[in-house]
Amino acid sequence: MASPVFPDIPMPLGGALPRPRVFSSFQDERAHCRNTLARAFRVFGRLGLAEGIAGHITVRDPEFHDRLWVNPYAVHFSRITADDLICISKNGEVVSGDGPVNAAAVAIHCGIHRENPDVVAAVHTHTTYGRAMSALNQYLLPVNQEACAFFENHILFRGDVVVLSDDEGTRIGKSLGKARHAIMQNHGLLTTGSSIEAACYRFISMERCCEIQLLASSAGQLYPLSDDEARKVKASVGSDYVAWLAFRGIMDVYSSEEQSGIDV
Repeated sequence: MASPVFPDIPMPLGGALPRPRVFSSFQDERAHCRNTLARAFRVFGRLGLAEGIAGHITVRDPEFHDRLWVNPYAVHFSRITADDLICISKNGEVVSGDGPVNAAAVAIHCGIHRENPDVVAAVHTHTTYGRAMSALNQYLLPVNQEACAFFENHILFRGDVVVLSDDEGTRIGKSLGKARHAIMQNHGLLTTGSSIEAACYRFISMERCCEIQLLASSAGQLYPLSDDEARKVKASVGSDYVAWLAFRGIMDVYSSEEQSGIDV
């Protein structure tokens, strides 16, 4: 059933690349989604992409598309397991799971998923360079290959810094238009994708692109690629499949370290 669909999977030399699993039941796919989401949180925790109890990643339930799986409030990303995850309705009501849900997660994510049916997963957390970038009223520029993935694919959004209003996510979702990522001004970064892996890798990449742009601009004049060059690079590296594949590798590394008991 609803595994991510990637129409343009590249064909490298020497063999085919992996493809997403196809599931025979919603139950199996739901278990896979929950396990992947929990692993993603732990990766974010290990990479330092958590700020106290702020931040959230959501994924649509594969069967009930108006429901989302989300992290419990006040549990550090590095400690989240599949059993900790909570399923909420489109209105933020708890359908399955125990524990409180961050009101900001409901306010931001429910509206984004509701307004953008193609968004399977969404990521928002408070990171160092994303927050620094959000204070500048600047877009990411195509100053390198990775940044080209966000060229003409992100917005600047001015909303509530302390997000509590129910319509915040709706406003973000509508403001995205055809773009799939946002710099939320004076707040931080938001990424989305057609899979948990794609949304999460895009967040990691966007955070690093913010860091690079801030470093480069502090050293001197920026010389970004032309629009045509940026579009060509984006066509090569900007797909959700490439992001899905990249995050799979990251998860495998950290899963191996967890199993080996390595503390980093």
